[in-house]
Amino acid sequence: MKPSRLFLIAALALLAACSRLTLDNYDRLKTGMTFAEVKQIIGDPAKCDEVVGVRNCVWGDDRRNVKVSFAADRVVLLSATGLK
Repeated sequence: MKPSRLFLIAALALLAACSRLTLDNYDRLKTGMTFAEVKQIIGDPAKCDEVVGVRNCVWGDDRRNVKVSFAADRVVLLSATGLK
């Protein structure tokens, strides 16, 4: 596959993931939801880290993102930046 085609596919995948990062979808997230329920609403996270049983995940990038902390696979903290 040509590099330009791979770039196009990657760019389209990124755009599709970002389109789920909306204020409306963020407002659907609630404490107590499972990781799977959050993924169902806003897709796969860009990254997750786990420390002492708490999983911290980020969807999006530095300018536009949703950050969620999970304990025992349940949402305990939510924050968002730059959503419309």
